[in-house]
Amino acid sequence: MNSHHEKIKLTAAELSYMWTTYLSDSMSICILQYFLKHIEDNEIKSLIERALKVSIEHIEFIDKLFTVEKIKIPEGFTKSDVNLEAKRLFSDTFYLDYLKNMTKGGLVTYGRMLQHSFRQDIRSFLSTNCLANTIKLDEESTRLLLEKGVAVRPPYIPYPQKVEFVHKQSFILEGLGRREVLTGTEVTHLYTNILSNYLGSSLATAFSQVAKSNKVRQYFLRGKEISLKHAKVLARYLELSSLPIPMSTEQDVSESREAPFSDKLMMFHFNLMIYTGIANYGVAIAESQRTDLVVDYSRLNAEILKYSEDGANIMIANEWLEQPPLAANRKDLVKD
Repeated sequence: MNSHHEKIKLTAAELSYMWTTYLSDSMSICILQYFLKHIEDNEIKSLIERALKVSIEHIEFIDKLFTVEKIKIPEGFTKSDVNLEAKRLFSDTFYLDYLKNMTKGGLVTYGRMLQHSFRQDIRSFLSTNCLANTIKLDEESTRLLLEKGVAVRPPYIPYPQKVEFVHKQSFILEGLGRREVLTGTEVTHLYTNILSNYLGSSLATAFSQVAKSNKVRQYFLRGKEISLKHAKVLARYLELSSLPIPMSTEQDVSESREAPFSDKLMMFHFNLMIYTGIANYGVAIAESQRTDLVVDYSRLNAEILKYSEDGANIMIANEWLEQPPLAANRKDLVKD
């Protein structure tokens, strides 16, 4: 950190993004270290090792940044949140699917962070350490999924053969039942959100098997039920359009009941995925032109928001939820 950067304070966006990144990467370090204990496939192992190295570099950068700026470093997640000697809970294929899903989320998140950052050291960190490395991990995980024959591609649709224009308002007013076919964008969002729900269901299955607290266990079981329900609702649209539906990944979860992670870490991880799901549904709403789709996404999103609130309450009750950086409370400052 040079003196020029020290004279420019971090904005609310920069501070919050670095704080959140620290928590997420400290969690990732615990998870990836556990994955490495059980991976048999050397190519997947090499990729997980690279992902772990990237997360460690992120933590080191933010640790140094916060020290220079005299910002309290979050507690995040430590060795006490992972049991590296626990039995295998996931298959090698799951590790690869998991990393592919995390890189997809990272590309969106880091891109958004970069848009709202102005200090050069933060922008350099986000573009070089975060985005560039995530792109490489995404490319490599995609290559391995294809080579191993387990890549799940979105469906194919016919190529347009001529330029056509929309002539009827019923193209958008699908609530009246006048457009049966889906646009390519709608197909993409349906497929992606079904896959995300299946990943959530698999994690909920695994976490419910190993959670120590009964309340946490019941929360994960409820999450599994919600994920499968949402996948079924969205899959119906593809079925009606005679398009393929992705398969569940629950078979990649073992029968182990030995906890590799603390309840605190698993709750944080699951709620992080919930927030990503909320964002994905929001984008799908914005890019869907069928009103029935918009109605369903909105309804499902409301259910996730309520579920997320219940999860936050569990974390608060157990003192697992660290308070993020807050703006000054001016009303408190003027009190006698």
